[in-house]
Amino acid sequence: MTAITSSAEKNYEFFTHVLGMRLVKKTVNQDDIRTYHLFFADDKGNAGTDMTFFDFPGIPKGVHGTNEIYKTSFRVPTHAALDYWVKRFDRLNVKHEGISEQFGKKTLAFVDFDDQYYQLISDEGNVGVASGIPWQKGPVPLEHAITGLGPVFVRIDKFDSFKWVLEKVFPMKETATEGDAHLFEMGEGGNGASVIVEENTTLPQSRQGYGTVHHAAFRVADRAELDEWIKRLNQLGMPSSGYVDRFFFESLYTRVTPSILFELATDGPGFMGDEPYETLGEKLSLPPFLEHKREQIEGMVRPIDTVRSTKEFVKE
Repeated sequence: MTAITSSAEKNYEFFTHVLGMRLVKKTVNQDDIRTYHLFFADDKGNAGTDMTFFDFPGIPKGVHGTNEIYKTSFRVPTHAALDYWVKRFDRLNVKHEGISEQFGKKTLAFVDFDDQYYQLISDEGNVGVASGIPWQKGPVPLEHAITGLGPVFVRIDKFDSFKWVLEKVFPMKETATEGDAHLFEMGEGGNGASVIVEENTTLPQSRQGYGTVHHAAFRVADRAELDEWIKRLNQLGMPSSGYVDRFFFESLYTRVTPSILFELATDGPGFMGDEPYETLGEKLSLPPFLEHKREQIEGMVRPIDTVRSTKEFVKE
């Protein structure tokens, strides 16, 4: 998942010190080098665990509504972990809605300083795609820590056409319905392979800005599989970016509605090609095709101290 923040500094503090996720890459938006691109993930930056952020200069606050990817979820191991997070959020003054249940899964919804929408979801009893590894040296006890990404949440006003895209293009499978919410799963299914779609024709049109999601990415194994998806989208008449080399992974983008952007991204090469495990995310990392602009880029983005290898986080 990739979202937009008003402050890269506050974003780093929130994800590091509150959520206990590891910053595994500090780089820039390759299409707008004035803009940080921060990647928070599990202990080793495994695919399927990373939440990333842009801090576009001067962008206004977004407006939540219909026709948007409106909420990101994170997986935790057990129901007991959710009890821990309620206490942690209360202590750290993080707004939340308490523990609830959807599609038989225990969840805890909360927001950050930008009113970005999130939830935690318990993996207890979950079957499907495995999750990642909690940040070993982070501030959250490992038995309660975030391990990866959960379901993607979408609000849409034309449900039938969006359902067609999910089922016929990707293809996902609708497995359950609760009120206006529809659960779609892909691959092995479970918390790590789900999209929850809310049909909503009453809210106003959303507007992208800080505090909202920019796009959602789905995993593919490698370049060969990505090339097959390029052919598939072309055959179905879906607009797409074609092949994009992001160095850390390879991508394909498609706008599935005028306001919803999906990405397909390869599992590799990954985030440890240019930085060792011990100091992931501590320096400004640039792909080779931007390295010659390092001095220019470093003059545009504000320095952020992201060194953690010399610090000890007390688990609390």
